[in-house]
Amino acid sequence: MNYLMQIKNQKPLIHNITNTVVANFSANGLLAIGASPAMANAPEEAAEMASHADALVINIGTCTQDQVNAMIFAGKAANKKGIPVILDPVAIGATTFRTSAIKQILSKVDVLVIRGNAGEIAVLAGLDTEMKGADTLVDEIDSELAIHVAKKYRAVVIATGKTDTITDGDSLTQCKNGVAMLPNVTGTGCLLTAIVGAFSSICADIYDASVQAVCSYGVAAELAMEHTKGPGTFLPALLDELYDLSEEKVKAKANIRELTLKGE
Repeated sequence: MNYLMQIKNQKPLIHNITNTVVANFSANGLLAIGASPAMANAPEEAAEMASHADALVINIGTCTQDQVNAMIFAGKAANKKGIPVILDPVAIGATTFRTSAIKQILSKVDVLVIRGNAGEIAVLAGLDTEMKGADTLVDEIDSELAIHVAKKYRAVVIATGKTDTITDGDSLTQCKNGVAMLPNVTGTGCLLTAIVGAFSSICADIYDASVQAVCSYGVAAELAMEHTKGPGTFLPALLDELYDLSEEKVKAKANIRELTLKGE
């Protein structure tokens, strides 16, 4: 399936309840690949907006309890209509409230994809991981932890790091696309979560959509890095490469390894 072409043709509406730091970047990134972003986080309209969307992306980066309530309202509305929900548990484990917020969401909303860095996924697996805001001191994850989280929440789990791990508990894919510059620009992980939402919105195979989203994003980052000097020029270059990305470019640079876990 040519995800990028389908996104451009269908222009799926991606409802983002996200953090204030990355809202603009995420919206522009979604526009760049051809999706239509909606950045609505008021509890009074969250359910209505989600019911009109093709995917819902929940990001707790700068959440308040009102915003958590909006996420739950929107998540329940999305579940009712069969709309995929993607969760980014930003800096879970850093504070008691943040960890509680994720527990509230996961107890009341059926999430199809959880996308976090290695440390965030490790915390969801039950490990004590040192967090520094949205960053973590862990840049690799034991695949067994990702598999455990996937099975626990019956979701596709994407753990990003030096090597990105994608698993649904039965299959596992490792993706080595991407560049070291990504963590030096605020919101690149959050944008990936939003793009996973766009890919998931046009295909019933959420696992394949997640793999292709991660790989495509990594390829765009590699292409952007070919003509940038640092984080200041990398950000607009990444948007340009997402705008110009094609299935042919992704296939030419894809660096993924697929494993089957079922029956082992």
